[in-house]
Amino acid sequence: MDTRRLLRTFAIGIGTAGLLISGCSGSGSSPNASATGTAAPEGLTAYYTQKLSWRDCGVEGFECTTMKAPRDYDKPDDGDIELAVSRKKATGPGKRIGSLLVNPGGPGGSAIGYLQGYAALGYPAPVRARYDMVAIDPRGVARSEPVECLTGKEMDAFTQVDQTPDDDAEVRKLTAAFEKFAAGCEKRSGEILPYVSTVDTARDMDVLRALLGDEKLHYVGASYGTFLGATYADLFPQRAGRLVLDGAMDPSLKAIDMNRDQTAGFEGAFQSFAADCVKQPDCPLGTTNTADAATALKQLFTDLDAKPIPTGDDRELTESLATTGVIAAMYDEAAWPQLREALEGAQRSDGSGLLSLADSYYEREPNGKYANLMFANAAVNCLDLPPAFDGPDAVEKAVPDFEKASPVFGRGFAWASLNCAYWPTKATGTPHRTEAKGAAPIVVVGTTRDPATPYTWSEALADQLSSGTLLTYEGDGHTAYGRGSDCIDTAINTYLLEGTPPADGKKCT
Repeated sequence: MDTRRLLRTFAIGIGTAGLLISGCSGSGSSPNASATGTAAPEGLTAYYTQKLSWRDCGVEGFECTTMKAPRDYDKPDDGDIELAVSRKKATGPGKRIGSLLVNPGGPGGSAIGYLQGYAALGYPAPVRARYDMVAIDPRGVARSEPVECLTGKEMDAFTQVDQTPDDDAEVRKLTAAFEKFAAGCEKRSGEILPYVSTVDTARDMDVLRALLGDEKLHYVGASYGTFLGATYADLFPQRAGRLVLDGAMDPSLKAIDMNRDQTAGFEGAFQSFAADCVKQPDCPLGTTNTADAATALKQLFTDLDAKPIPTGDDRELTESLATTGVIAAMYDEAAWPQLREALEGAQRSDGSGLLSLADSYYEREPNGKYANLMFANAAVNCLDLPPAFDGPDAVEKAVPDFEKASPVFGRGFAWASLNCAYWPTKATGTPHRTEAKGAAPIVVVGTTRDPATPYTWSEALADQLSSGTLLTYEGDGHTAYGRGSDCIDTAINTYLLEGTPPADGKKCT
């Protein structure tokens, strides 16, 4: 998968990575939601009136700057955090509407990387003509004081740990891995860990809105970015402009319910892949039916659990890495041919194809260095929601429900949901409905067979938001905007350019 495709279909952290998806956070004090333009909430005038010094990014067409925000919004005098921002100015023709912030999800995805690698180049030309395309790396992510947890070699070891433990010894090894991960985060980034919640980042976005001179925040968020956008609208309903929330999360769910739902989502995506695969002459999972394909994949995982295979790298392909590789390809049906080839290779004891897919998911460079995606993912998720489980016994009790949701992935997803139980910082958020009363119309986009953010979540968020409008893409893959549906793109472009949302319940194929 090329870089732009990966950026475009960036997704929230999943069970196979040992990292939970995010939920609704309640941390941080309530701002003065009546402020508009550059007016500042009480105690934050210095932040809302700072001057941005734009400079060349070294990337043609883009400018970069940094802005300061309080590390702790409840105690703004206790120190700053520096956040990276980038933009590409509106190209014209047509009157400039304002700034359009973008976020690709994660949590932990670099919004600047997404902007410079895809959004400011690949969003429809009429949108780029009339908006300054803008991104801010969220606190703790990429260029914005990134959370760090493990060295490259330590992360290699973490990604290879067996996440389908068969006995007490393997359970102890897995929990020890989670404990080491959390301890590494506390050692290297303990000072910032309490201050990277979604509420904190949403408040940073409002500071940036004011510094850009915009009365309203216009925004396109994908995957976890929908939760960030919905949180912004809930905090600042009068400042919410044209918001597109694509591949939505349901902030009212507990962590265990989110993880179980997502497990079912990936099972559905695999069923779509398998149904297509068995029609292909090169399907390595058989050419009969999807049930046989699922059996063949489970057998491959079982074989790798017993005996990893070589990859041409100094790492072997373990069951956990193979599972991650398969999951990575579920985000975009365009990756299915690559997955078929990788699975065929694995059956020949060549694990390089699945390892490559897993590395792309983890953002591991060929030199062994990892981006901070997975570190920030855990830091935000474990702050935003109480953990799904408090220990191994609770996981064991839940495994049957997870395996019912997905016979292929369920056991691994259940155990991966244990990671936040060992987190050094107590969760500040709780599940709750997000209504954003008083906000202008907000467009929520759901894909019917989205693996990472199941369609029911988009339905739920659109229903919770007082001004939510649901736009449905009937198809496969994660998110819908810019993925080939003229119907979806036209509806969103019309909303962004004219302010007119699609009719609630509109469906596209």
